[in-house]
Amino acid sequence: MDTFISNSPEETQSLGRRWAAELAPGTVIGLSGDLGAGKTQLVKGLAAGLGITERVNSPTFGLVNEYETGRIPLFHLDLYRLDTPEQIRAAGLESYLFNPAGLTVVEWIDRWLEAAHDRAGFPKLFRHVWIESTTETERRIRHEDSGH
Repeated sequence: MDTFISNSPEETQSLGRRWAAELAPGTVIGLSGDLGAGKTQLVKGLAAGLGITERVNSPTFGLVNEYETGRIPLFHLDLYRLDTPEQIRAAGLESYLFNPAGLTVVEWIDRWLEAAHDRAGFPKLFRHVWIESTTETERRIRHEDSGH
């Protein structure tokens, strides 16, 4: 497991830009962390690294934001409002979670991981990222890859 310490939103975005340069289509990044930990800041950096110039916001109420102007498409999901495995399956998000045509980033991935245990299969390329607020400005960002 790799660890990165970020001291500002800009440093978190910079990490996302670096990751965007190395990630292939079909990758799913799952983000875990409390409200305000910096999940959306990391997504903004990923988008910038892919060459996406659109404004990036968390899709809390729409569930999915699609950005297709970059090197590869970015699909930004937010599962905060979905509480059960049944709700996640009923939302029709599986095409984003299994071998997507671009890069999928999922905020509140823990809600889906619980549902994933109920079914066979997992994304072929998966990076699980944990973002923890250690002080008001510092974040510990840990990640682990599977399938890369």
